[in-house]
Amino acid sequence: MSANGGKSHGRTDGRTHDGEPGGDPAARDTGPDGPGGGTSRPEGQGRAPASGPATAVAKGGRGALLGAMFLMATSAIGPGFITQTTTFTVRLGAAFAFAILVSILIDVAVQLNVWRVVGVSGRRAQDLGNRVAPGAGWVLAALVLIGGFVFNIGNVGGTGLGLNAMLGVDAKIGGAVSAVIAIAIFLSKRAGVALDRIVVLLGVLMIGMTAYVAIVSHPPLGQALRSFVLPDTVDFLSITTLIGGTVGGYITYAGAHRMLDSGVTGPENVGPITRSSVLGVVVTGVMRIVLFLAVLGVVAGGVALAKDNPSASAFEAAAGQVGLRLFGVILWAAAITSVIGAAYTSVSFFTTARTSARTRNLLTIAFIALSAVAYLLIGTAPVTLLVFAGAFNGLILPIGFTVVLWVAWRRRDLLGGYRYPRWLLAVGVLAWLIALYLGWSSLAAVGSLFS
Repeated sequence: MSANGGKSHGRTDGRTHDGEPGGDPAARDTGPDGPGGGTSRPEGQGRAPASGPATAVAKGGRGALLGAMFLMATSAIGPGFITQTTTFTVRLGAAFAFAILVSILIDVAVQLNVWRVVGVSGRRAQDLGNRVAPGAGWVLAALVLIGGFVFNIGNVGGTGLGLNAMLGVDAKIGGAVSAVIAIAIFLSKRAGVALDRIVVLLGVLMIGMTAYVAIVSHPPLGQALRSFVLPDTVDFLSITTLIGGTVGGYITYAGAHRMLDSGVTGPENVGPITRSSVLGVVVTGVMRIVLFLAVLGVVAGGVALAKDNPSASAFEAAAGQVGLRLFGVILWAAAITSVIGAAYTSVSFFTTARTSARTRNLLTIAFIALSAVAYLLIGTAPVTLLVFAGAFNGLILPIGFTVVLWVAWRRRDLLGGYRYPRWLLAVGVLAWLIALYLGWSSLAAVGSLFS
């Protein structure tokens, strides 16, 4: 996503020096297919020679796929992710392990299908929606934009709270500074490379610091391991909440769209695409597990967590002031990567392959700036608005995933003749049923706002 949108000298595969698709119109989409049309070209037309994609994955594409994988994971790991995990651990204890395991399995089923269809087709989700049913892509894009913007206000607020816990900085000042840092990434001349490296670095940092707190809190590992398969209780609300928070809303497409913009597409790249989609969910799952263990160790020790900020209370109880500062770092890293992921993915639903990298970056910067201004004016997203946006996010998964499964089942032409695995389609249908349940729950949430 090079800010200058130019080609790299000496390259013949049509990609820029930072791994973004190049500006060669012959290799890009030139047809209007709704918002963010993507690379809608017949299979084989405008592609690099057979050795091109393989070389891209071997050299530059690996970094792009790693960045896409961590963008998906870190987009899911936001302030809400931390609060949810802490709350359910306090309420369910070790039994929460089973909910984590089930949610990871369903998340894998969803992302396997989303990445496979988007990657093989070389088209963004909204483009596929418009190909399947005219206007469906517009609906999906509008839902992503509304949900992404409202939650990004909360994400900016999370960065402020993180810096407050870390350094004692006023939360609003911290939010404004963090927004400027996020904007600076997209002002870089090699924004694509900067984005990939930063989300990987912050993702590893979050997991490492949380793992340290998990170790010093001395959780009952035996009880936790047993509860992964034999829980004392099964809480379906926690399972559906985790699924919605991990593959709901814009998060569903964050990694797949980043992969698409990096140029790693086509049936020849099915292997790397599949591995990256699974590993992205695994990264999220690892973070969820170590956070669960950190809080479980504190709760099992009989510590009563503060109701206003149970997560910070748990870290402080486990490691004192050091733990509290670490919590600040983790919360800030989780929030700023979610700011980046929400902005990047929301904009990807309203741009096409013909949109220059500079224009995409400017739109992403505007999205972050507006989110920051909204946060500074109102403090954070109002609770009612967050619930309303959450309901929209709950609708994105069933609508978008229906399109994905239909393309896999009936639109082989959009996959360039690729034969979609029946087992993967069957797994996707099972996950789709869960998505329908989440969507129905979201509609109920909307109804409660007006009752």
